[in-house]
Amino acid sequence: MGVLRTLRSVSVVWRPGLGSCAPQRNAGFGTEARRRPQPHRSSKRKDLVEDQPFPGLLRTENLGLEELAHVLRAAVVDQKGPLVTLNKPQGLPVTGRPGELTLLSVLPQLSQALGIEHQELQVVRAPGKEASGLVLLSSCPQTTSRLQKFFTHSRRAQSPTATYCAITDGIPEPSEGTVHMVLKLERMDGIDLAVPVTSPSRKDIQKGAKRTLSRFRVMATGCGCALVQLQPLTVFPKQLQVHMVLQLCPILGDHTYAARVGTVLGQRFLWPAETTKPQSQVLDEALLRHLYLRPSQVTQMPLHLHLHRLLLPGTTSKDPPSELLAPLPAYFSRTLQCLRLSTVDCA
Repeated sequence: MGVLRTLRSVSVVWRPGLGSCAPQRNAGFGTEARRRPQPHRSSKRKDLVEDQPFPGLLRTENLGLEELAHVLRAAVVDQKGPLVTLNKPQGLPVTGRPGELTLLSVLPQLSQALGIEHQELQVVRAPGKEASGLVLLSSCPQTTSRLQKFFTHSRRAQSPTATYCAITDGIPEPSEGTVHMVLKLERMDGIDLAVPVTSPSRKDIQKGAKRTLSRFRVMATGCGCALVQLQPLTVFPKQLQVHMVLQLCPILGDHTYAARVGTVLGQRFLWPAETTKPQSQVLDEALLRHLYLRPSQVTQMPLHLHLHRLLLPGTTSKDPPSELLAPLPAYFSRTLQCLRLSTVDCA
């Protein structure tokens, strides 16, 4: 299919003093977690891990459009004909207010950096601001229309075209299934939040409530966390984050919806979404030790949600879909390493 299917394998490092944290499941990744203890690491290595808890994050404070264009140019995964695919860094919004640094605002500069300044790029597919991963751009209106029709037809046929990788705080049970829920947007403290509607009425649907559907599959577990494959079959803001919260397993770095999951005597439950305000995610002490994080650093943890794979239509209707893959961000790989999870393919 022209694109390597494998991600770089994440080595597993034994870290003494953290207690037993052997992976409970490691299916579908092609490599088993290494169980042999590694030599004791120097304090210099330990300090490096602690001082750089979230490597590779995009810092936009001192970036202009030209600098951002060069960052995205270096993140290009594939460029063929009118299609450009890049690996979007976490924290870059697709749209925004005038004057804000966004993917749309940088497209003219990116076109110039790619040597196609006489062709206007359009965003065909992209993950939201807090997620990282594949962005599909097109400089041909006909190609854009064909791709959008393909994605629309696939959703109606409930055939997933996007595969995300996520790391969750908690392990979903069962380990594979679907999440069906009607969601609506509700304004709270100046923020539009996705809220479940348990018994939707016709009036709810008329006011914008939508039926949402996602597939999930646990690919590996360790330290009370899970590496999960997520495939949305509908489109709704923050759908995947809310669906994992409904499984009582919020995605690491979810500082909006994780607060809806409470714990009493070791048992998790859902707080009412309508009355639960967003707040920084809270992780237990054992997980903080595994991640080499101080409680104050958790507020800076990025969302561990990555659009890893996209399916595209074949050249003709008889051709099978092709695929594009994007490597995991550095902070995502670090978290996998700390949790002693290993993968060569999240698909």
